Amino acid sequence: MTIGIIKERKTPPDRRVVFTPQQLHGLEQKYNNLKFIVEPSDIRIFPDSSYQKAGIEINPDLSACDVLIGVKEVPVESLIPNKSYFFFSHTIKKQDYNRKLLQTILKKNIDLFDHETITDTKGRRLIGFGRYAGLVGAYNGFRLLGLREKLFHLPKVENLSDLNQVKQELDKIKIPKIKIVLTGSGKVANGAKEILNHLKIQQISVDDYLSKDFNIPVFTNAKVLDYNKRKDGKPSNIKDFFKDPSPYKSDFMKFAKTSDLFIAGHFYGDNAPYLFTREDAKSSDFKIKLVADISCDIDGPVASTIRPSSIENPFYAYDPQTETETDFMNTDAIGVMAVDNLPCELPKDASKGFGEMFAQHVIPAFFNNDKDGILKRAQITNQGKLTPKFEYLQNFVDNLE
Repeated sequence: MTIGIIKERKTPPDRRVVFTPQQLHGLEQKYNNLKFIVEPSDIRIFPDSSYQKAGIEINPDLSACDVLIGVKEVPVESLIPNKSYFFFSHTIKKQDYNRKLLQTILKKNIDLFDHETITDTKGRRLIGFGRYAGLVGAYNGFRLLGLREKLFHLPKVENLSDLNQVKQELDKIKIPKIKIVLTGSGKVANGAKEILNHLKIQQISVDDYLSKDFNIPVFTNAKVLDYNKRKDGKPSNIKDFFKDPSPYKSDFMKFAKTSDLFIAGHFYGDNAPYLFTREDAKSSDFKIKLVADISCDIDGPVASTIRPSSIENPFYAYDPQTETETDFMNTDAIGVMAVDNLPCELPKDASKGFGEMFAQHVIPAFFNNDKDGILKRAQITNQGKLTPKFEYLQNFVDNLE
């Protein structure tokens, strides 16, 4: 079996890669019938020479490969017909901007496997860059705090070599007495929590957070039922919420009344209540001054996130009274960090972590007849047609919706 590692061609450039040179070498040693070919790239975090030193072939011609693996969407003109591809296609939510991509994949008889759809039997995602989004997002939140309050100056993550250097920069600063609410319970929230823990910010219970004052910086990790409640006053149930969130309403204002910094690390599902609305943000009780929105759902559950920001310019501010954007140094407005490609700032660590997950969960499926159904669950297209699980995309492909 021959697997090709494709060059990332999306703009802006993405320096991440699915596997490090050492990981590819290790996999070739482990599986006798496995060979990798790496397409040359001048932007990848690991140069071509590092793959060659690890004994991996560098070749611009990937036509001999059975499977092609990348990170971001592949431009339609670069898709090789009749191949199997793995990458983040951003099509399963019917994203209009990638309609042509899915149409072309079907026309070219490509078998598409999406990193986002690689799950276990309970539907939990097995691979992704969530941890690194959380790490960088939380760091950027403190970078915004330092700039706005003129307390300290943290360098951009993209200018640091790796996660160790990120933590070394954090060791140089002192966090003032603030209250931080972190939402979420997955890889993103856990990545953010790594930063909070490294800064030795004390975690406290939701009840204590809402009812007590502290002379030190503190944070609480709010889960779904901490900031949502039933409209009818009946007891909340997490299974019921995920099955149908429509009987619920947001209870996030109790956190907004007492928080200085909000780190949004939650997953927002369809039809779930918004955490806070534009009207909520107008309230005199709304005390949040900084939002590090790692989830980055535009004009959605976090009202201050009116657009994505960029690695180059990661911050802006939201004026709740005028509902418009203003300069991020405007302390009368809500400072916002809403970069939508955070793991790109930490390409070396993110690539290594992603490769470890892919090697553990996906590569074995190629050699054990997919005994755990990893590939079957992840496959979106097969021989020019949508697989049964993803037939709901047909009208999207046909441009009927």
